[in-house]
Amino acid sequence: MKKYIMTTIILFWGLTSCKEESLSGALKEKVGDNSMKNTISIVEIPVLDLTRAVTFYKAILNVTIERMNMGDTEMGVLPAEVGSVNVVLVKGKDYSPTKNGVLVYLNLGHDLQPALDRVEQNGGKILLQKTLIDTEMGYYALVIDSEGNRIGFHSKN
Repeated sequence: MKKYIMTTIILFWGLTSCKEESLSGALKEKVGDNSMKNTISIVEIPVLDLTRAVTFYKAILNVTIERMNMGDTEMGVLPAEVGSVNVVLVKGKDYSPTKNGVLVYLNLGHDLQPALDRVEQNGGKILLQKTLIDTEMGYYALVIDSEGNRIGFHSKN
């Protein structure tokens, strides 16, 4: 647990203490802006096999994922816009995938169905097909990723 907290603190410190120009493309974050745009700033998704997880999320989300190491911890950083939540795939001693913990919903934009269609062919499992929440809130689905984490998908349509 101590290592998990230290990794989070170091990652947060690194993001806030670096100049924006020196940050890699996937980690660009507006520094010095103290306005709270999101209550959550970083989501770490634990993985057992980082290569497999990166392959899964790249295929599902159609994004590039930047790999990096911090000591003995391996990470895959998903792209994020300035002021948005940073999502990081993390393989390390104190990280264990679970389907029983906090449920993170990934924003899949206009329609989650194309991503959902790619889940099983990339080693995941669909728990709940695309389901209407209501016309204003949109749709959601639940999956188990390639590592055994329960993940939610959300979209407007």
